[in-house]
Amino acid sequence: MKSLKLCDTTLRDGEQAAGVSFTRAEKLEIAKLLSECGVEQAEVGIPAMGKREQEDIAAIAELGLPMKLMTWNRSTLGDIDKARSTGVNWAHVSIPVSDIQLQGKLGLTPIEGMNKLLRAAEYGLRQGMTVSVGMEDSSRADMKFLTQLVNTLYKEGIRRFRYADTVSAHHPGQMAGRIQTLLDAVPADVELEVHCHNDFGLAVANTLSGIAAGAVWASTTVAGIGERTGNAAMEEVAMAWRHLYGGECGVRLDLLKGLADMVIAASGRNVGDAKPIVGQLAFTHESGIHVDGLMKEKATYQTFDPAEVGRSHRFVLGKHSGSGGVAHVLEQRGLEVSPETAGRLLERVREYAEARKSNVPEVMLLQWLMEEQQRAQNAV
Repeated sequence: MKSLKLCDTTLRDGEQAAGVSFTRAEKLEIAKLLSECGVEQAEVGIPAMGKREQEDIAAIAELGLPMKLMTWNRSTLGDIDKARSTGVNWAHVSIPVSDIQLQGKLGLTPIEGMNKLLRAAEYGLRQGMTVSVGMEDSSRADMKFLTQLVNTLYKEGIRRFRYADTVSAHHPGQMAGRIQTLLDAVPADVELEVHCHNDFGLAVANTLSGIAAGAVWASTTVAGIGERTGNAAMEEVAMAWRHLYGGECGVRLDLLKGLADMVIAASGRNVGDAKPIVGQLAFTHESGIHVDGLMKEKATYQTFDPAEVGRSHRFVLGKHSGSGGVAHVLEQRGLEVSPETAGRLLERVREYAEARKSNVPEVMLLQWLMEEQQRAQNAV
């Protein structure tokens, strides 16, 4: 299976999430961490937003990271000029390609839209920039028009195109079919990127489906932050591509948690403890059946070893724990108890958890153990 390439847009689409605003220092740190993780390319901002944004992008460029950098731009010559001023050589030039967006937003016919895009892309190339083309709302566009657009821009030297499921209009089957149809109708060396939003919770699934169907690049954000319900989460795409599709991915998996922690903190958002891969509860087990199975054979309740992403299993005590879980938590503290004592402690664990609707802190378990030991001494 082919190697997956990531174009992470945390610093562009991720920051477009409602209420998110990264400081320059945070942007620089995120860019460094993305590069350290082995991300091939990062989309780092929108120069047309103004002077401060341009300066932030220029500061990222000055880091001299081995990771390729890209800016996002509308199909206007002025946007290209602002992009060039930042020192970032890759210019992503985007325009809506569906009738509803072309006419509704820009008042253009499809041909007028293509000509507008063509002028901007040609201008960027003449400025010595590497240009990729973004096809906004691809999922609702006419396939004949998409094919015509790609083939026309290809003749001008464009090789990279972004198929954007802007409003989450696809399910995975549709995504695969559309990507295959488009790639069958364009030159073989076209590199297609898929950019998916998560309005139906399918951003990761649609991204993986698009890559499996022949796209080369996955557009992602760390922890899936982004407009509305977010984008495809980089860590989920990378891990699923590796374990479910048997593919390769060049990211440093052991650094994903630290990267996600930093981005989530900087965003000021709460993505949830149960977030796959990077959430606090991703590898946490309470159920007695699961804990017992994992203690006997780690593969019983895991698709991959948490150590692969720099993490480990954590057992917590609660209503669904078993006596084996109680004994294991105590063993981790160097304490051994009899099955009878573990059973009595389990009763108290379940009573506490049901009454408080929470897990039992270890300090509480240790206190109960001391009480059990004291009771046993008094009975002698």
